[in-house]
Amino acid sequence: MQFDDDRPRLSQGTPDAGPLPRSLGKALGVALGAALLVATFMLSMIVFAVLAVIGVLAWTYLWWKTRDLRRQMREHPAGGHVIDGEARREPPFRDPGDPGPNAGRPVD
Repeated sequence: MQFDDDRPRLSQGTPDAGPLPRSLGKALGVALGAALLVATFMLSMIVFAVLAVIGVLAWTYLWWKTRDLRRQMREHPAGGHVIDGEARREPPFRDPGDPGPNAGRPVD
């Protein structure tokens, strides 16, 4: 199998180029990376600001729409007053001599 050696190849530069172009490329890469980092940070700050404004507007809208309901609840509380406590349900009182509604039925 024969390979064609006449194809153009990617290389790190020409042998006589010296260290200046390589250093320039690294410096440009660092500068471009820093610029991309700053641009990404700025974009995220803009997105955060827009979301914060949307959240404040939604909260203000809900607060404004429920103001009449809050006023009515202050003026007329539900049931007048609230008693806090526990409730326990007990079976109704039955006379010990009364056979009850299940008298005469077989027990399973």
